[in-house]
Amino acid sequence: MKTKSIPAFIMLLAGAIACIAGIASHLEVAGFVKMLLIVLIVFYFLGCIVKIILDSNFKEEDKETTDGENASEDQEAGEDAAAENIDADRENGQKDE
Repeated sequence: MKTKSIPAFIMLLAGAIACIAGIASHLEVAGFVKMLLIVLIVFYFLGCIVKIILDSNFKEEDKETTDGENASEDQEAGEDAAAENIDADRENGQKDE
């Protein structure tokens, strides 16, 4: 799973909500900028924590699924090789005639 953009997305979403709340409550610019900076920093770190948790959980699932995928890929490779052998036999049979 691609989790690289999760911290930025969470931070920007929280920033957008903070902007809407600041505009609705008619905050002064200096107070609004301080509040926005704090919100962005806090939610960036929360997003990093969420990213780490998701990476650790999906890392375990990736290991489990790759084991199963390798087996299915081996079966598909065997089936492809068998199909190629059949095609080659047919071509050789047609050349002999």
